[in-house]
Amino acid sequence: MSFDFSKLLSVAWGGWTTTWPTQLLALIWLAWLASWVGASFWQGRTQKQVMTLDSTRYRLPILVGGILFTPWTAEVLGEKPLWVFGNTGVYIAALIVLAGISFTWWGRLHLGQFWSNTITHKEDHRVIDTGPYGIVRHPIYTGLIAGMLVTGIAVGTVTAILGAILISLGMWQKGRMEEVFLSKELGEDAYGAYCRRVPMIIPFLSPR
Repeated sequence: MSFDFSKLLSVAWGGWTTTWPTQLLALIWLAWLASWVGASFWQGRTQKQVMTLDSTRYRLPILVGGILFTPWTAEVLGEKPLWVFGNTGVYIAALIVLAGISFTWWGRLHLGQFWSNTITHKEDHRVIDTGPYGIVRHPIYTGLIAGMLVTGIAVGTVTAILGAILISLGMWQKGRMEEVFLSKELGEDAYGAYCRRVPMIIPFLSPR
């Protein structure tokens, strides 16, 4: 009895990834994920981090949102999009997603070895307030939230939109927890003053 790989492929690559140009959005996110994971080995030594139990406050909505956001959820549920963007609309959305992803990479490269996937205090940690960190306090979250929300809207399914919202809320919560942690670790005079100068997520808004 031969195994039908085409059926496996149709399940693995299903949902809103089955038609162009929304496939382009999936390819962009897959490329970002591969590069982001591949670069995760480049980070400094951790001195202290938020306990795992506390981190569930932001990990849980990101996890649930990620499951809903994937095209496979829409495939399993047999969802139809609430609206259909034309090719031009999706290409514009893809450009915005690329801009958001580029902003995340600018933030990560500028942060250097102080970057971490978790809320941590690195060796020789200090406040970084230049480059993208002079625009917003969390440029990585800003870029990801923008890209996720635009992708959810472009895909148009309820699960993709809800997933993008949950991921965004999780990142916002993580940012808030990170700021409380770093204010204690780096000092209110240093990190607190930075928070009073620079917006948190959305550029050009009043800080705090």
